[in-house]
Formats: sequence, structure tokens, C-alpha cells
Amino acid sequence: MNLTEVRERAGKRLEGVCRVCRVCDGLSCRGEVPGFGGVGTGTSFVNNVSALAAVKFNLKVLHDAGEPDTALRLFGVDLKYPVLGAPVAGVRVNRIASVTERELAEAMICGPAMAGTLGTGGDGGDPEVFDRALEMISRRPGGRGGIVMIKPREQAVILEKIRRAERAGADAVGVDVDSAAFVNMTLMGQKVEPKSPAKIAELVAATSLPFVIKGIMTVDEAEAAAGTGAAAIVVSNHGGRVVDHTPGTVEVLPAIARAVKGKVAVLVDGGVRSGGDVLKMLALGADAVLVGRPLAIAAAGGGVDGVKSWMEQAGLQLRQAMIMTGCKNLSAVNEGILWRP
Repeated sequence: MNLTEVRERAGKRLEGVCRVCRVCDGLSCRGEVPGFGGVGTGTSFVNNVSALAAVKFNLKVLHDAGEPDTALRLFGVDLKYPVLGAPVAGVRVNRIASVTERELAEAMICGPAMAGTLGTGGDGGDPEVFDRALEMISRRPGGRGGIVMIKPREQAVILEKIRRAERAGADAVGVDVDSAAFVNMTLMGQKVEPKSPAKIAELVAATSLPFVIKGIMTVDEAEAAAGTGAAAIVVSNHGGRVVDHTPGTVEVLPAIARAVKGKVAVLVDGGVRSGGDVLKMLALGADAVLVGRPLAIAAAGGGVDGVKSWMEQAGLQLRQAMIMTGCKNLSAVNEGILWRP
């Protein structure tokens, strides 16, 4: 699918919600939450993009890494490349009138799966958000179920949703703890709360599925998360949508990766706009990357095919960037491919 046409169509379908800027950097949508923007001054969203853009590569071409291998195994699933869909959902609260919750869930879960990787189903104040996510997970497109992320609700409610995710055939389940005070939930009268490591450990022990903790931004919390028995953490500030004035995720990623790499899988989101951005995150310690806003735009403009095309483009860009930095496979990616003054 032609991604230029996808963006043009998305611009029309998302009018009044997202400007579909040529460069999605958070500058034009500061404070637009609910919506696609960043909370408050939008600084957290802007920092995600600007900090990642400031990372530079060492160009290396005197090598034999002409056919790089981008494959990895995560949560017991073989993936074509380390790029996953983030949990993007909630058309009602975000006022997306031209896209249904079913259409969005189908694109965000089935699109990545058809591209050879994993999508993530979301949760929200509107019960339809979770229902549609599980509906699409249960299809197991491309032989994959996907990840299900649950808001940090009361324990009993989370446990009930975990059971539903298990029955639907999810490959992994988790809680986005960075939603502990998310305005979108508050606006719809849904209770969310912070989670202690003990409460997370209780949830981890309650399921045989790999458990993901999304919303880690400090070394101490990464170490606490690793101690719960979780399979993975996601370094994330919720796309800059939950609290103003945080650093960009790429700024905190290296120290977190050094502290817990090998104990849990380290995933990251925030500001990723290309396969080159993916490689930067991998070089700084991530095992895989989640993508949100670009896929939401692709979903609005092209549905499943739009998301699939975006993911395939990112995979191609990642492969090209690996060639130009001398990386034969993901194991060869390290900080040495990045330029330091």
C-alpha cells in the first residue's frame, strides 16, 4: 500500500484530532489530551522525539554485513523484526469520529501480525476497547495472538481481564502502570491506581503467560519490576500523555538496560518514526521497540494494510541501517555503532 496515500487519507479521517504533520514531533499538538498530543506543555512528547533525533550513527561500509538478519524470538514467538505495535485504542474518548473501535483494533493487532511481528491490544474507560482487542486477538492473524495491556485497575478487575486474555489466545499480557492517573480513564469514571511491586508480583504469579510491565522510566523501578518475575518491561512515558516534563525515553534507556538486561526483556517506545530510530534504541540497550502514533495514523488511513505497510517499511529501513553500520544481526548491534563527540 502506498504510504503517501495512506497519510493523505488519514489527514481527512483524523481532521480535528491529528494534523498528520510531516514530522510527528509533538510541537503542533501540545496539550491535546484527549487526542493525539502530549499532556500539558507537551514537553514529554517533544522530548521523546528530539532526544532520539539527536542520536547519530557511525557510518561503516568496509565490512561483509550485506544480508543482515533482523529476526528475534520474544514471548515464545518468532518475529521477523524487533518492531511491535503499541497499545493504541479509544476512539470515543479521543473523539475519532471516522474510525470505529473495531477498525482500529483490527488494524493495530492484525496489521503487525500480518507483517510478521506482534500487535498490542489496549484497555480503556469504554468497555468496547478491551472487547474489540480480544476479538482481534482471538483471530490469531498470521498465527499470532498479540499482547494485551490492561490499565492498572483494582486487582480483581485486572485478574478477570487476564483470564479473558488467556481465553482469547494472547501471547503475553501486562499492565501499563504509567496509566495510574491517566486523564482519559478519569474522564470516563474508571478507577486506576499505582501498583506496588508486591501487587505486580501477585498478577505475574496468577498467569502462565509472559507478563509485561509498561511505564518504567527509572533504574530503581526497573530493578523492582525485574524482581516481580515479569518477562519484560517497557521503558515508556506513555507517549508523553500522562505527566509533563519527563525526559525522553531514549535518555533513560541506557542506564535501565545496563541494570536489568538479561533479567527481563527490555522494550521501549516513544518517538520512534523509522527503522533507523529502531536501530538507535537497540544500540542503546532495547531488545525490541513499540510504535504508537505512526501506526495509529496508518490505521486511520489504510486499516490493516496501512499498518502492515508501515511495519514492512520500518523493517526495510532497519535492514538498510544495519547494513550501513556493519551489523550482521541483532546480536551485533551495540553502542559502538553510534557517534560520540
